[in-house]
Amino acid sequence: MNAASWSWPQGARLAVSVVVNVEEGSEYTVADGDGVTEPVDELAVVLKKPVRNYGNESNYRYGIKEGGPRIIALLKKYGITATWTAAALALERAPYLAQAIRDGGHEACSHGYRWVHQYRMNEEDERAFIRKAADSIERTTGQRPVGWLSRYLITDNTRRLLQEEGFRYHMDDYSADTPFWDAVPGSSQPMVIVPYALDSNDMKMWVAPALTPDQWLKYAIDTFDVLYAEGEAGAEPRMMSLGLHLRIAGRPGRIGAVERFFAYISAKPGVWITTRRAIAEHFEACNPARTAP
Repeated sequence: MNAASWSWPQGARLAVSVVVNVEEGSEYTVADGDGVTEPVDELAVVLKKPVRNYGNESNYRYGIKEGGPRIIALLKKYGITATWTAAALALERAPYLAQAIRDGGHEACSHGYRWVHQYRMNEEDERAFIRKAADSIERTTGQRPVGWLSRYLITDNTRRLLQEEGFRYHMDDYSADTPFWDAVPGSSQPMVIVPYALDSNDMKMWVAPALTPDQWLKYAIDTFDVLYAEGEAGAEPRMMSLGLHLRIAGRPGRIGAVERFFAYISAKPGVWITTRRAIAEHFEACNPARTAP
């Protein structure tokens, strides 16, 4: 690996970003007037008709009632500052989560106003969606989000609209293990990309329920070990993302695997466990943007 022109603070070998996704209470449901019903989580069942699914609604409520407190306690125990990618409505409906973000010094990142697909929106509606989410998160957490994660798909306008609404980094990218600048269609200014990762996400234990927590933990540790080794002195800075969900990792049979991962990385020297905002700001400070021609 080639020598790099920049490095993490205090010469850290690896930056680790723990991402807590908060979607519960903002998902598709007939109860909120949606014409579709959220797929049944662990069963991977898609209902063909938009009927009220009380059982699946309770599955999401589990994340609020039980999973959230477990994850909050674990972050506090290990002194980990996380990025909470939150659907704004979820924080409105579960104010204790917004309070936990404030009390823990965590970053509030926008995951939309609701956990819905914005790729279907025209430019006017998408701008309103982005702005409404930012306004709401600022009210509930006391901080205006500067990062954005969509529900899977974006439009050709998304990055430009994010720029125009004051966002500083974007997460909808899976192409690298380090932040980078990328072009913004319709804008002369690039945007910082803090790439995310799906392979180390706890959702693997949802879409493939046969995957055990121990197998997920081994994969997460293997990912960490490779990136940690690659981040030796003078090499290109590396980062790792670990995505968690209240209703998934917060289950009693899975939370122990999360704790073992936290314990493992906390014992390693030269690891910067931080927020995505801090990663974006440090990268930008070390690598000033160049205006596109």
